[in-house]
Amino acid sequence: MLIIRITKRKDGGGVLRCIRADGSETWQKQESRHAPFFALHDLTHFAVETVLGYRRGFFGLISEGWDVADTEGKSAKGSLPDDAAEVEYLAGCFDRERASGALWTAEEFNEFAAIHAATSERRVPRLLTEEDLTQVRELRGKLFAQWSAVSPGASIELEF
Repeated sequence: MLIIRITKRKDGGGVLRCIRADGSETWQKQESRHAPFFALHDLTHFAVETVLGYRRGFFGLISEGWDVADTEGKSAKGSLPDDAAEVEYLAGCFDRERASGALWTAEEFNEFAAIHAATSERRVPRLLTEEDLTQVRELRGKLFAQWSAVSPGASIELEF
């Protein structure tokens, strides 16, 4: 089991701390004007990975012992496994969808996936159904609401 704790800072950003079953941990604090985005992105990762059953996405790799910095694919651990790259892509699509202000259809998600695969030389991410999208959005919405209610200095804690 992995404990995911995101502590809200005064600027709206978060400090991500992941505590593995063996007690070891890794953490990250974003230092930029975009810092508030990263807490929402991490919550989106959690929703994508749990709803869609990915065990080797970002949080799965952290649970296996990867440090946050390793997930950039530039460390001794090497490039990201296909599942982790796929999860990053899907979380990014949900982030872009949120920024667009419109809900994308499964057909639109899957069309973007095919374009992404062609330009990144990765396998085509799994095709999503409308039910997949609905379930991810529902969990992400609940997590965003919880995060919104967190006061600076307090945390949201999740189990993966």
